Amino acid sequence: MTRLLLRLSLMAAPLAFAAPASAYWEYGHQTVARIAYANVRPATRARIDRILATAPLLDTPTCPANTIEGASTWADCVKPLKNAEGKSRFGYAYNWHFQDVNICRPFELVSACKDGNCVSAQIEKDVAALRDRRTSAKDRVQALVFLIHFVGDLHQPLHAGEHDDKGGNDVAASYGGYSPARFNLHSIWDGTLAERAITTGPSLVRRYSPAEKARIAAGTVTDWSRESYQVARTVVYPSAFGHDPCDGQPAPAKAVLDNVTIERLVPVARLEVERGGLRLAKLLDRALG
Repeated sequence: MTRLLLRLSLMAAPLAFAAPASAYWEYGHQTVARIAYANVRPATRARIDRILATAPLLDTPTCPANTIEGASTWADCVKPLKNAEGKSRFGYAYNWHFQDVNICRPFELVSACKDGNCVSAQIEKDVAALRDRRTSAKDRVQALVFLIHFVGDLHQPLHAGEHDDKGGNDVAASYGGYSPARFNLHSIWDGTLAERAITTGPSLVRRYSPAEKARIAAGTVTDWSRESYQVARTVVYPSAFGHDPCDGQPAPAKAVLDNVTIERLVPVARLEVERGGLRLAKLLDRALG
């Protein structure tokens, strides 16, 4: 609990909760990456290590990506970096961390992924780049670190489904008795709940059986997008609003997640991290194995 409160105090700055592109705090992304790293084929793991050894090509010394953990958070770390003219170096990737699919409308990615500017489209693009032998060394390592990060993003439900509220960023919220200024529903699923879920029960970072991997990692990126959207639709918003978010009632002025609700959500959030890790392993084996 002390570790969690310290992390919250350090990350409660306005930017931590301001944008829908903010992703799982470090712990969530690192755990997804560690699960994947533990479950890829040995040859894939060796190729990951070789590619990450070229991370200096990215020219982001303040955001090292030479380890699987560093790679998992690189795409968030580089957001504030600017070039010599003072312009954002990676602003073009802002929309790549999420996809705005309204939970009260039928699921479709055409409008959400216009020109490939969404998380699921970029995942597919990164896999293709890694499989293409013509990809340059710099583009290859960038595709790898983006892929590792974006699969984690896709499995945070508020990166896949939203309610015209910037993925829950516009929904003020409290978590148990914790309710700092500008705390919102997105930040709960990004950080507090993710950390609670990951640290509850046996470690998620382990070698999974072939049957477990086949079951959890089944499907395509589109299937996973739809599933994450459904989690937002059937779990995230109802638990926050206290009613069906699509029944026409106004959203509450503040979403209150009490301890009973949090206990009920922990297995859901835990499963999303597990899904993210094993599905990332599947994609890495496909791209690099």
